[in-house]
Amino acid sequence: MAQPADFTEEQLPDGGTALRFSGALAIARLGDLDERLRAVSANVTQVDISQIDHIDTVGAWLVHRTARDHGAEITGADSDAQRLIAAIEGADDVATAPAKGSPALFVLHELGAAVISTARTFVEFIAFIGQCVKGALNLILHPGRLRFHAIVQHFDTVGVRALGIIGLMSFLIGIVIAQQGAVQLRQFGAEVWTVNLIGRLTMRELGVLMTAIMVAGRSGSAFAAQIGTMKITEEVDAMRTIGVVPVEALVLPRIIATVIMMPLLGLYASLVAIIGGGLFCWLTLDIPPATFVQRIREVTPLTDFYVGMVKAPVFGAIIALAGCFQGMRVHGNSEEVGRKTTAAVVQAIFLVIVLDAFFAVFFTEIGWD
Repeated sequence: MAQPADFTEEQLPDGGTALRFSGALAIARLGDLDERLRAVSANVTQVDISQIDHIDTVGAWLVHRTARDHGAEITGADSDAQRLIAAIEGADDVATAPAKGSPALFVLHELGAAVISTARTFVEFIAFIGQCVKGALNLILHPGRLRFHAIVQHFDTVGVRALGIIGLMSFLIGIVIAQQGAVQLRQFGAEVWTVNLIGRLTMRELGVLMTAIMVAGRSGSAFAAQIGTMKITEEVDAMRTIGVVPVEALVLPRIIATVIMMPLLGLYASLVAIIGGGLFCWLTLDIPPATFVQRIREVTPLTDFYVGMVKAPVFGAIIALAGCFQGMRVHGNSEEVGRKTTAAVVQAIFLVIVLDAFFAVFFTEIGWD
C-alpha cells in the first residue's frame, strides 16, 4: 500500500530551503499535507518530487502552488508528473481577476467588443451566404450531386414532425386573438368584426411569423447542434478529406427542405388558427360556422395569402442559414455547441422579426394593405 504523502525541509548550500516530497501525492493519501504546506515560512527555492511513489491532479496542484507561492523550482519530476504539472500551470495561467478601472471604461470596453464581434459575425455570415450560393450553382450544373434522400429526411424533421406542436400553438393563438378582439370590440358593439381580426391577422402576419419562430427554436437549433457536433468530432474535416463539399452535403439539403416546408407549415398554421378562432366565435359570440366561413371569405383579401406565402420561404431560408452558419462556427469543445445553438436561435428569430417589419412596410407601400 502506498505511503501517505509527506515532505521534509532541507537547507541548501545557497541558503535556501528544499522541500522534498515522499509517499503518494494522491487525494486519498494527502491527509493534512495542505495545511502543513501553507504553514511553511522558510525561503523555499526548490521543490523536489523525485522520491514520490505516485501523483494525481490534486497532488500536482499542491506542488505547483507551493512552487508558485515561494518562487521555487520543481525538480525530480518524471514524464507523467511533468505533464500533469504543465496542465495545471496552463489552467492557472487563465486570468480570473475582475477587470480594473472605472465602470464607464468597462462599459465602453464591453460595448466596443460587442460591436466588433457583431461586425465580424456579419462579415462571416455574408461569406457563408456566398459559399451557399456557390454550392447551389454547382448543384445546378451537376444535379447528380444533389442529395435527395437527405432533403426528404429533413422534410420529415422540419415539417411532418412539427405539425403537432405548430397545430396546437396556432389553435391556441387563434382562440387568444378571438377572445382579446371580442373583449375590446364589445365596448363599441362591434363584436362581429372579430372575424375580420382573426382572418387578416392569421393569414397575413401571425400564422407565418409564429411558425417561423417555432421552426427557428425547433429546427434551427437542431441544425446548429447537428453540424456543430460533426465539427467537434471532425466529421466535417473528414468530408473535405474525401472530396465531399460540406456546404453541398450538410447545408443545402437543410436549406432546401426548410424553404419548401415553411410555406406549407405557414398555411397550415393559419388555417388551424382560423379554426381555433371560429370555434371561439361559435361558442362565445354565437356566430355559426357557416357564417364565420362566409365572413372570412368576404373580409380576407387574396393579397393577405400572397403576403404570407412570399414571406414564408424567405423566413425558412434565414432560419436554415442561421442554424447551419452557427453550426459551422463551432470549434474547440462541446461547450461551444451549446453556445452556437443558442446563438443560432437568437439570430434566426431576430432576423425573422426584422424581415417581417421590412415586409410589412414594403407590402403597404405597394398597396397590399
